[in-house]
Amino acid sequence: MHTLYREIQEQPGILAALLEREAEAARKLAEQLRRFQPRFAMIVARGTSDNAAIYGKYLLESFAGLPVALAAPSLYTLYGRPPRLEQALVIGISQSGQSPDLVEVMQEAHRQGALTVAVVNERQSPLAAGADHVLWCGAGKEVAVAATKSFTAQQLLLALLTAEWSGALELSQSLSAVPDAAAGALKLDAGMRDLAHRWRDLGSCLVLARGYAYATAMEVALKIKETSYVMADAYSGADFLHGPIAVVDPGFPALLLGASGPAMEGMHELAIMLRERAADTAAVTNDPTLAAAVGTAFVLDEVASEALAPISLAVAGQLLAYHLAVAKGYDPDQPRGLRKVTSTR
Repeated sequence: MHTLYREIQEQPGILAALLEREAEAARKLAEQLRRFQPRFAMIVARGTSDNAAIYGKYLLESFAGLPVALAAPSLYTLYGRPPRLEQALVIGISQSGQSPDLVEVMQEAHRQGALTVAVVNERQSPLAAGADHVLWCGAGKEVAVAATKSFTAQQLLLALLTAEWSGALELSQSLSAVPDAAAGALKLDAGMRDLAHRWRDLGSCLVLARGYAYATAMEVALKIKETSYVMADAYSGADFLHGPIAVVDPGFPALLLGASGPAMEGMHELAIMLRERAADTAAVTNDPTLAAAVGTAFVLDEVASEALAPISLAVAGQLLAYHLAVAKGYDPDQPRGLRKVTSTR
């Protein structure tokens, strides 16, 4: 059994343990945030963690009402022109917590008086050591180069913090359902293997979503790139209509992601447009209208809520990326040219 596959399977247990272990840390941080009253938030991350940051942006803006920006680390490390961060919440997200540029952004934020938070899997890391607060993924050692369990743990930590801070019942009452929803996504394994076999000769593909699920579309596309060397592009369903849809020829593979909610009407319309262009469409969803509009549907039996569904959608997408790499004859544990820790400045 490949290590990547085993780590994908570990996620329901990791997520359940995280909710119990980190609840108090998130509650204390939320109390300080209410006292601190940040004017805005900035999130700094790289790679997979950058996709978790996009998910965090959607959560914090929609439930906490806080404007969120994604940091440009080169402004700190190359140009020496950091923005003003007084009265800001600055969140650093990293599996390893070792990338020098992330650490430098956090240090500058602390110097300016921002409230800093590290979301990390490695507690004994420079990023964690320099933060005012630490939220710990607790995913265990992630051996496979492509990140899976640390990503969903990051997603859940951001959702937990947002729920504690905002008091939004939609989040707080649904968090406990996330581990079971992730376990439900694992039941799609055989179907994802079949889809990967059908798509094993593809050279490019699309991953499409809207709203909360957009970040997961970005991450699924990244996993496909990393493990199968396929040019997988992720788009917001709305952005895709502003030009990129022109690339779709008959048979072009497109994976649509989403759960029932306000974004689904647009995703359903997009699926119909893709079918009219004879694209090879598949979807992971709990929504019957989207499922009926694509060529191949993978139905999630349980979804915690639309805002939390991206976590289980990520698990399903990881399975597809894994099986596609295997179907193409690649080693998904050791993608070429990649390392577990990438140091950038």
